[in-house]
Amino acid sequence: MLNIGFFKGQSTDHVIQYVAGKVRKEGPGLAFYYLQHHTNIVTIPTSSTDANFAFNEVTNNFQAVTIQGQCTYRIHKPGEVARLLNFAIDPKKRAYLSNDPERLQQRIINVIQMETRGEIQKRSLEETLRESQAIAGKVLQRIREATLLEPMGVELLSVYFVSAKPTPEVAKALEANYRETLLRKADEAIYARRASAVEEERKIKENELSTEITLAQQREKLIDLEGNNARQEAEHRGKSLELEAQYRAKAMEMEMGVFRSMDPRTILALAFKELGKNAEKIGNLTITPDILAALLNGQPLPISRGKGEVPVTK
Repeated sequence: MLNIGFFKGQSTDHVIQYVAGKVRKEGPGLAFYYLQHHTNIVTIPTSSTDANFAFNEVTNNFQAVTIQGQCTYRIHKPGEVARLLNFAIDPKKRAYLSNDPERLQQRIINVIQMETRGEIQKRSLEETLRESQAIAGKVLQRIREATLLEPMGVELLSVYFVSAKPTPEVAKALEANYRETLLRKADEAIYARRASAVEEERKIKENELSTEITLAQQREKLIDLEGNNARQEAEHRGKSLELEAQYRAKAMEMEMGVFRSMDPRTILALAFKELGKNAEKIGNLTITPDILAALLNGQPLPISRGKGEVPVTK
């Protein structure tokens, strides 16, 4: 049975060939023949690796909080890692001979946890829940600035906090508080809307009242104006009637003045002449000799017209 083997590494693996405890070959993705009895092969992955984590920490107001997240890292100095941890593999099975590769990931997570704890202890529970992503950014920044992973030959690419949760009892209390806050804001919004509606209704009523007052004032002015016009019209009409009566009386006086110098018999003749002209308007008229004698002598006489008698004088 031959003691010669062939190994071909992946392009993302940094391969180191040890022969009798000394480095024979080293580089990414090496391929070579080797003697199995005195050759060790180490493969260190240089591609980025994701690691999940979950921390239970306490805030500065003594409240427990659970942080769940993910980090991404890569080994950028394989030689440093090879000196610290055992990445030797079984060439045939392509399996690590120890659990050191898993220990590297745990060491990185421990560093992240320590920096996360320092940030959380500066904040209250509410601040931690509200600023979880900001805390993740600060943790990444502190690890890079302090070069905490450089001795392990590791570069931390990113840190994300997927969730930050309090204990179930505290979560219920926070939910109740937040729910009550929302309900109170809803009530305030309803009250504000009602107050606004009342205020608008008050403005409308004030406008209506102002309009009614304006209309009443205008109506009062109109009534005063109509009264003044009616009074002036009555005054003018009265003056006109007064003047008309004066002129009518004067005209009648002038007309009657003609008959004062006339003989009563002449006046009687003229009267009978007028009666003759208006005969169709007269119902019954009885003239007795006594009436004629009284008229001619200028004495009062009764004139019978219908049922009553009217005394007539000169």
